[in-house]
This record gives sequence, C-alpha cells and structure tokens, in this order.
Amino acid sequence: MRFVPIATLLVCLALFQPVVGAYKPAQSGATMAASDQAAQSQNEAAKSAGSSAPATPDKSVFTLRTTVNEIHLVFTVSDKHGHYVKDLKENDFKILDDRKPPEEILSFSSETNLPLQAGLLIDASESVTARFKFEQQAAIEFLKETIRPKYDQAFVIGFDLTPKVTQDFTDDTEKLSVGIRTLRPGSLTAIYDALYFACRDKLLKQPQAGPVRRAIILLSDGNDNASSVTQEKAIEMAQRAEVSVYTISTNATSSRGHGNKNLERIAKATGGRSYVPAQITGVANALIAIQEELRSQYAVSYKPADFKADGHYRTIEVQAQNQKGLRIRSRKGYRSPAEDDSLKQ
Repeated sequence: MRFVPIATLLVCLALFQPVVGAYKPAQSGATMAASDQAAQSQNEAAKSAGSSAPATPDKSVFTLRTTVNEIHLVFTVSDKHGHYVKDLKENDFKILDDRKPPEEILSFSSETNLPLQAGLLIDASESVTARFKFEQQAAIEFLKETIRPKYDQAFVIGFDLTPKVTQDFTDDTEKLSVGIRTLRPGSLTAIYDALYFACRDKLLKQPQAGPVRRAIILLSDGNDNASSVTQEKAIEMAQRAEVSVYTISTNATSSRGHGNKNLERIAKATGGRSYVPAQITGVANALIAIQEELRSQYAVSYKPADFKADGHYRTIEVQAQNQKGLRIRSRKGYRSPAEDDSLKQ
C-alpha cells in the first residue's frame, strides 16, 4: 500500500477551493466593463502562475457582476435662498429608485471628500472665437483651485466638429493648463458628440479603486449643428457614467434662448447646474460657483430593489423628509445595462 505525501494532499485541496474574493459587486453602473477587467485580471494571474490550461473568463463572475448593481449618487441641497445645506444626515432623505426605496443603503457621506474625476469640455468652434482666450484663462484658474494633487484627476477636451483630447487624466494642473492653451478655434459645433465621447471613452473607462465623484464642466454656446448622436443619447450616456454636467453658456447675450435651453436640459437631467453669465467676465464667477458646489455635496451608494439587467430606464428621486423648503438636485435616472450591453454606440 502506497501513501500519498501530505504536501500533495494539501496542494490538491487548495486547487479545489472556490474563489470567494471574485464575488464583490460592481462599483459602478458600467457592470460589464468591470466584469471584463476582472476576467482579464484572472487570465493574467493564470499566466503568471505558469498554468498550461487556457485562460478563460470565469462565467460565474460575469453573471454576478451583470445582475448585482451598486449605484453611486451625488446630490446637492440648498435652502429657499440658494444657500447650500451641508449638515443633514442619512435619515433626512428618502431615495426612490424606479419609484421604490433601495434594497440597501451601502454608504452615505455629507460634504463629501471623495476623489474627483473631472472633464473640462471647451467649445472651440468658430462661434466662440471672440471670447475664447478669456474662457481658456478662466478654465485654467478653475482647475488650479479645484484639482488636489494625488487625489483628484481631470482631462481636457476641445471640440468643434470632432472632440480632441489635449490632456488626458492627470492631477498635474500645469499639464492641464498646457492642454487648455493648446486649444485652437475650429469650425462647426458637435456638442452632443463631445459629451457622449467624454462619458463613454474617458470617464467610463477610467479605473477607480472605490467610489468617486464625476463632473463635467461644459463651456459652450449650446448651439449644436454637427453631432451624429442626439441630445437624448448624450444625456443617457452621462447618466450611465454617473456624471454631473455643469454647463456655462458663452453666448454674448442671454437672449439666444435655444442654445441656453439645450445646456439647461443637459445640466438638469444629470444633476448638474446651468449658468448663463450676463457678461463674459461672468464665466469666471460661474466656475467659482461650481467649485463651491463640488465641495458641498452629499454622496450615497445603494443597492436598488428589484434590479434587472434588461435595459430598462430607472428614475431616481431624492426627497427631503424632515425639513421643508429644501431644493435637492441629482441626476434624474439611468438605464440599467442589458445582458448583452456594451459601451459601443
């Protein structure tokens, strides 16, 4: 009778242990992208271990990550005078996701200090040429005051007919400043294409170790004349990326209503805010106001009730429970990813 060495038995037992750590829920609405990254990490680990078996995705991980969702919501609260209210607690709010309370509140914080991922989208079309240099300088000052080194990150996109990334994600404000100064006025205006691109190809694909705040500052006159995607599609992608869009109108006068209304609709649907400066110097004041708001937010993470990965649009509503006269701004909803959803248009 031959005895199997105890070391061999231990190795065999270890090989049959289930991988428990892979069952963490996704950290954002982009659940399929997260599952792809998890599968890639497992494949790389298998290769580094010298396994001769082919590296294949773990289907159980994929299924879990597309059916269990964690929603991150950032919102602001102000009183009837427009002053930010920063001292409320979790039980002061009621959240409705698809008209139902969440299954579970996972985290809540006030005056959130979460890392910021920000995108600066600057209209570089011919319609803004006269005001371009002033807008550039105001944007540079905004980033210098807002981005915290080794904590926050931002990118710069200039757009006319097409969006152009002049500086990718970085916490270096000098590099961001160069990216802004590099922008040159161009031709037509494709606002919705630029917003769609910034959300899909930048924010949704940017790695994150945990919850973050996401914001886009959009400087434009709001008059789109060249986009291939609709305003609705651009808004939907922003909601999917869990980003608040702050718009600043660069129209010379406030009478150009159509463009301003476009910007207002984008901001309202994503939980941001729309600014219409009466004069070009008001752009700098609008950026200062956005900076203050980014420091006056609440952040909540929750697991929605009866969540299904079926492509259904789910509304979000945040209500104040214990005080009257409060105004709460958050994104209006999001579309749950379908089982075969992807980041392709």
